[in-house]
Amino acid sequence: MQKLVDLTGKRGLVVGVANEHSIAAGCARAFRAAGAEVALTYLNDIAKPYVQPVADEIGAPMLMPLDLREEGALEAVFEQVSAQWGKFDFLLHSVAFAPREDLHTSVVNCSSKGFSVAMDISCHSFLRMARLSRPLMTEGGALMTVSYYGADRVVEDYNLMGPVKAALEASVRYAAADLAAEDIRVFALSAGPIKTRAASGIAHFDELIDRVRERTPSHHLVSIEEVGRIAAFLASEAAGPMSGSVIYADNSFHVMA
Repeated sequence: MQKLVDLTGKRGLVVGVANEHSIAAGCARAFRAAGAEVALTYLNDIAKPYVQPVADEIGAPMLMPLDLREEGALEAVFEQVSAQWGKFDFLLHSVAFAPREDLHTSVVNCSSKGFSVAMDISCHSFLRMARLSRPLMTEGGALMTVSYYGADRVVEDYNLMGPVKAALEASVRYAAADLAAEDIRVFALSAGPIKTRAASGIAHFDELIDRVRERTPSHHLVSIEEVGRIAAFLASEAAGPMSGSVIYADNSFHVMA
């Protein structure tokens, strides 16, 4: 059967797989199904057993540790990618973190340190990856990050992550302008709420899921497979004219008043 998107011969790095149910896992499978070779990272030794099955499923040639809080860890990942591949074509950043005590309070009460940590790991890390990707995307490429509707509108209990995701989306626009001359496209993929390990940190998440399902025109939540198919398209040259855009994958929830 003909592929809807053909990424044959392309190579990509996916950062942020926590387990087989992660949005990043759905994207990694879609990239592989489209013909790409896909490398993965895992947070630490505790997380590795949950990521290893995804790596095995897609035949990942590299599975590398990456704790963004550790000095030099990100650089080590790119050094390995450079040594093994020499160049690559796309990157998916699906990383978000905020200290629990800061995430579970109102945004005006979050601490300066908590805000800085959340911004560094969830937003600035994408720009760091863009900078490190640049010399390895010798024939152009695509940089993608995962966002959420809470960047646009106030979502109850999303708190600190709202302004952080808003900054991430703004970073996408500026990075797209910075890198346009090198044919490096930059996108934010705003996915609807999905029951993932990361989402479980949001207070009352099950209630949020129910509210979103009720307000979504089809009354169906988006799946990681659906998000993955969109990511695979964004990784292709066909998405080039859309660089700098926030692409919504939420079954039209974001258009509802």
